[in-house]
Amino acid sequence: MAVSKQQKADILESLKTQFKEAKSIAFTSNSGLTVEEVTKLRNSLREQDAKFLIAKKTLIKIAMKEVYDVEIADELLEGQVAIVLSNGDAVAGMGATNTAMKDLKDKITWVSSYFEGEVKDADQTKEIAGLPSKETLLGRLVGSMQSPISALARFLDAAAKEVEEKGAENLGGLDTPAKEEAPKAEEVKEETKAEEAPAKEEEKTEEEAK
Repeated sequence: MAVSKQQKADILESLKTQFKEAKSIAFTSNSGLTVEEVTKLRNSLREQDAKFLIAKKTLIKIAMKEVYDVEIADELLEGQVAIVLSNGDAVAGMGATNTAMKDLKDKITWVSSYFEGEVKDADQTKEIAGLPSKETLLGRLVGSMQSPISALARFLDAAAKEVEEKGAENLGGLDTPAKEEAPKAEEVKEETKAEEAPAKEEEKTEEEAK
């Protein structure tokens, strides 16, 4: 069914609006995709805050020119073109499409993209689509940070149990200084006798001298 000028104008405005909101824009060439396969792909992209749209190449080129002032060469829009718009993470939508391509075989392939202000060819687009998303990278970072923290927690827990078992006085392997024993009563008596003996001898000597 022929599309009127007004309909084309409406489609163009919609494309321009969606291009402005997108974090990345990628283009695929599609051949023989069924309605069921397209629906499944769109659902997987929706989970990543991304969209899968089909539009005419002429409108795509006009929208890219008016929004980003870039020219998309004809060889970068080969075949029946569809658009992958990533509105959340710039890589997430492309990554979900890349995963779907493994099951869809040659029915859908990358032809180009507009990523971080530059037009990319098919090989560059495929490489970008294979990168992990920001969410995946953050998950890996958190996991790597938790490993040493978990090890430290286990060490502290083990140390606390050891203190409980051995007693705080033995913490760190240091022995408590031994207490000095009090002198026995017998030893005190002997010392007293030893001190009194010289005094008596002195008294005796003085008497003899008289």
